[in-house]
Amino acid sequence: MNNKFLISLLLVFFMTNVMGQLKLPAFFTNNMVLQQQTNAPIWGKAKPGQKVTVVSSWDNNKQIIVADVSGNWKVDFKTPAAGGPFSITVSTDKKNTIKLENVLIGEVWVCSGQSNMEWRVSNDITDMKKEIAAANYPNLRMIKIKNQTSVTPADDCKVEGEGWLVCSPETVGAFSAVGYFFGRDIHTSQNVPVGLINSSWGGTLAEVWVDGETLEEMPYFRDYVKKLRQLPSDKEELEKVYQQDVQEWMQKLNEKDAAVENGKLIWADVDFSDKAWSDFKVPGMVQDQGLSQKNGLFWFRKEVEIPATWEGLELTLNLGTIDDDDFTYFNGTLVGKTEGWMSGRSYKIPAKLVKKGKAVIAVRVLDTGGSGGFGGGDQSFNIESAKGKINLSGNWKAKFSLALGDVGLMPRRIDGNMNEPTVLYNAMIHPFIQYAIKGAIWYQGESNTGRAYQYRDLMPLLIHSWRKQFGHDLPFYMVQLANFMKVQDEPVESTWAELREAQLKTLQLEKTGMAVIIDVGEAFDIHPRNKQDVGYRLALNARANTYNEKIPYSGPIYKSHKIEKNTIRISFDHVCGGLQAKDGSELKGFAIAGVDHKFYWAKAEIQGSEIVVSAPEVRFPVAVRYAWADNPICNLYNAANLPASPFRTDDWRGVTE
Repeated sequence: MNNKFLISLLLVFFMTNVMGQLKLPAFFTNNMVLQQQTNAPIWGKAKPGQKVTVVSSWDNNKQIIVADVSGNWKVDFKTPAAGGPFSITVSTDKKNTIKLENVLIGEVWVCSGQSNMEWRVSNDITDMKKEIAAANYPNLRMIKIKNQTSVTPADDCKVEGEGWLVCSPETVGAFSAVGYFFGRDIHTSQNVPVGLINSSWGGTLAEVWVDGETLEEMPYFRDYVKKLRQLPSDKEELEKVYQQDVQEWMQKLNEKDAAVENGKLIWADVDFSDKAWSDFKVPGMVQDQGLSQKNGLFWFRKEVEIPATWEGLELTLNLGTIDDDDFTYFNGTLVGKTEGWMSGRSYKIPAKLVKKGKAVIAVRVLDTGGSGGFGGGDQSFNIESAKGKINLSGNWKAKFSLALGDVGLMPRRIDGNMNEPTVLYNAMIHPFIQYAIKGAIWYQGESNTGRAYQYRDLMPLLIHSWRKQFGHDLPFYMVQLANFMKVQDEPVESTWAELREAQLKTLQLEKTGMAVIIDVGEAFDIHPRNKQDVGYRLALNARANTYNEKIPYSGPIYKSHKIEKNTIRISFDHVCGGLQAKDGSELKGFAIAGVDHKFYWAKAEIQGSEIVVSAPEVRFPVAVRYAWADNPICNLYNAANLPASPFRTDDWRGVTE
C-alpha cells in the first residue's frame, strides 16, 4: 500500500468520523433553561440516516429520530410547569452520548439591542459591589451569544465561555446588567426559574437585527438587501469588492471637496489659513452651532503648541466621540479614521511626526444623518504624551464643505461589519429561532437617531420579523432612550426626541410595552450607570401584560388635548392614582407654540388627571411639547412614581424627516 493511498484512506475515515459525530448547537449546554409548558424543540447534527435517541428526565420520555440526508434532526418535548433541575440525554450509541445536566424549566427571554443592553454588571453600574455581593440566584441563568456577523442565515453560533451561567456573585459580573435586573424581578415575582439569552452588540443599528426577507419590505433597504445576496461568499473576493467601492467613492469625494486642490488636501496642511472659517466649540454639534443644517462633509481644525520636551515622542490624540465617520490628520498626515456613529476616537501620532512648536489637528467628518459633530465631555478631548496632556476642548475652526447628496454614503466593509443590514439577525438570532422563548426585551435606538422618522416603520418591522421567525406573537418590551448630551436653555428641535416619539408610536402594536427612562440618563455618557430602574421598569411591563399582575407598569402617556382660549388641556393614559411633579415643585419640561410654530417655555398646572398649559407669549396656542430635547429637564410622574413619556401634540416636520 503506497503512502498516498494510505493518506487518502485515513482522510476519508477522518471525514466520515467527523460527519458522524453527534453535535448540538452551541447554546444547548449544562445549566440551560427551557420554556415551561410548551413544545420545546431540541435539535442537532448526526450522521445522515443515523438514529438519534433523546431522553428527558422530567418525564423519562424517550424519542427516537432519524437524521435526514444532511445529518439534521429535531425533536419536540412537552415541558412541564416550572421546576428542576433535570437532565437531557442525547445519544446515537453508547460511545456517542451527550448529557445536559442541571437543566431548569421556567421562563426564557431574549435580551437584545446595542451597548446599553450589552453593558455588563461588572462595567461600573450603580452600587456595583453591593449588587454583585447579593447576586445569589441559582435559578436565574444567562447565556451570551458571541458577537459575530454573517451575510447569510447561520445554523449555529458561538457563545461565551461554556454556555449557560448560573447566577452567583462569582458569575453575575458577566451578565447583561439590564437583563439581570429584569430577570431577577421576573424570577422573584413569579417564583420561577428564568433563562436569559443575551444577544446584543454595542453601536449597532436596528436594521442589522432584521431578517432579509422582511427588511426588503422597506423600500429604503430593498435594493441594498438584494445587493448583499449577490455578493461573493469568498472573503478575499468580498474584500476586493469593498476596496474597489471605497476607491471609487474617495475619488468622487476628492473631485468635489473644496479642501482638495491638485490632488492635495490643503485644508489639512499646517500652513493653511482658516481665519475666515467659523468658530466652533468642541464638544458640540454643527446643527446646534449654526454651521449648517445639512448633512454632509465638514472640516474642523485646531492649532496647538507642542512643547520642546515632547519632540520625538509618540502622542495619543483623543477626540471623544464623532458623529459619524472621520479622517483625522496631524500636520497634514492621516493618523486615524473610524466608521461609525459616536464611536470613541483615540489615535496614535508616530514619534517621527512630532516636532516642537505649531501643530494643526484637522478632522474631516462625514455626517450621514441627524446631528453631526463631536460628543463627550470636555475631558474627552486632549493630546497626551508621557510628559503631560494638552486640552483640546473649546474653540476650533470649522467649515461645511460638501452636502451628503453630492457624494453619498461611504461604502462599508461587509465582512465583519456589524452594521450591515441583516448580518446580526443572520449570525446572532437565526441560529436559535427554533428555541422556545417567552418574549424579548430590547434596548436600542441611539444609533438610529439620525433616521428617527424611518424608525417609526423600522421598529415595528423588526418586531414583526422576530414574531414571524420565532413562530408566535411574542411579547416585546423596549427601553425608550434616556436623556443625553447638553441641556438646552430654550426649546429646540431634537433627533433624540424624534426617536423617542418613534418608540412611543411602536406601542400601537399589540403585546408591546416601553420602559421610560428620561430620568436616569447622564449628560456626557451615553451609558447610564443606573441599570436597576431600567430592568425594573421593563419587568413591570412583563409582570402586568405577560404574567397578568394587577400593577401599574407605565408612566403617563399622552392621550389627547383640547384648546381652551389661551391654554391647552392635556389628557393622559396611565395616570395610576394621580399626576405629580416629582420633586414637589412646579412642573418642568413643557413648551407651547402658536401659529408661528415658535415654542416658549410654558406654565403647566395639574388639574385632577389633566394638565393645563399656557405661556404669556402665546395668545392663541396650537401645540404643546413635553420633554422634547436631547436632555430635557422634566418632572411629570404618576402616583406609581413612573415618569411620563416625552410627547408632542403637533405633527410638524421634524429634523430627521
